[in-house]
Amino acid sequence: MTHLLLFVIYLSFISLGLPDPMLGAAWPSMYEGFGVPVSYAGIISMLIAGGTIVSSLQSDRMTRALGTGKVTALSVALTAVSLFGFSISSSFWMLCLWAIPYGLGAGGVDASLNNYVALHYASRHMSWLHCMWGVGATLGPYIMGYTLTAGMSWNTGYRSVSIMQIVLAAVLFFSLPLWKKRSDGISDQDNGGRPLTLRQIIAIPGAREVLIMFFCYCALEQTAGLWASSYLVLNRGFSSEAAATLAALFYIGITAGRAVSGFLTIKLNDTQMIRLGEIIIAIGILCIILPLGSALCSAGLILVGLGCAPIYPCVIHSTPVHFGADKSQAIIGVQMAFAYIGILAMPPLGKYSQSASSPVHSRITASQFIRWGAFPI
Repeated sequence: MTHLLLFVIYLSFISLGLPDPMLGAAWPSMYEGFGVPVSYAGIISMLIAGGTIVSSLQSDRMTRALGTGKVTALSVALTAVSLFGFSISSSFWMLCLWAIPYGLGAGGVDASLNNYVALHYASRHMSWLHCMWGVGATLGPYIMGYTLTAGMSWNTGYRSVSIMQIVLAAVLFFSLPLWKKRSDGISDQDNGGRPLTLRQIIAIPGAREVLIMFFCYCALEQTAGLWASSYLVLNRGFSSEAAATLAALFYIGITAGRAVSGFLTIKLNDTQMIRLGEIIIAIGILCIILPLGSALCSAGLILVGLGCAPIYPCVIHSTPVHFGADKSQAIIGVQMAFAYIGILAMPPLGKYSQSASSPVHSRITASQFIRWGAFPI
């Protein structure tokens, strides 16, 4: 039964990754039909992130009241409905409305499942779990791309993914008995104690430091993913086509790195994995910013991705050890919220930094790339 439940959890994280990159893949086919500027994709992205922050902050309260199984099933169902709403949207404001419940559903799945795996499974499963998110994030744009190249509209792509989410939601509702009591005798739902407030969470020794770390890490990941291609074109002289291909190396590094990290955690503990990741990131950034040739720059992007790979899952997995199982859901929920705050805040600040320092937008310097979040020191 334990292995069957783990399989369901892996499916849930694949589904969590499926729709995340679809907006970026579909937006070039969407915005003209809605009569809005291309930049309006940022509005939808921010609404989704805002909903995720809200549901992450409420994850402790929801999980104590309903249990992880019900929270996950309801959140996936909410995401499925929202994606179907995207598929039938005929105006930009409709997309904005559906983006809110989509963000709420995604945040509920993320925080609850991360805490559940941290409490009940070994560190290798946390790494592989986040690797499954990468699998979903890879499949999402592929599904949308296949739909568009087959002559169908972007609506069909969203509708296809929403059907997948509906099927998964049904599987999750049928699997609820597996969550109520595992074979190790640990109940899914903690009925003891009251949910912690944000002030109480921040007052816990070490909580502020780990929240700042999460902000910096996700600022690094999002900034590298968003601006790496522009950096390669404007500073290193790559063509747009080559830069787009090379920028994908960063995500390949993360996905492959998390698959490998699962095996490394058998020998190394979470703290050692985090430190190893930080060292690899530092080496990767040096390869990117030093003028030592395009091959080394490309290798640097892979190294940064590989370094990022163990940090997120290992920090989450170590949360119950550092703060206690009774507080882990509350702290992980706030970690997810700070992660999305970092995702929201740093790339726009980077764009503002570029605008302020380079009126003609002709060059991105290595120091700007670092300052924007590629190496948050």
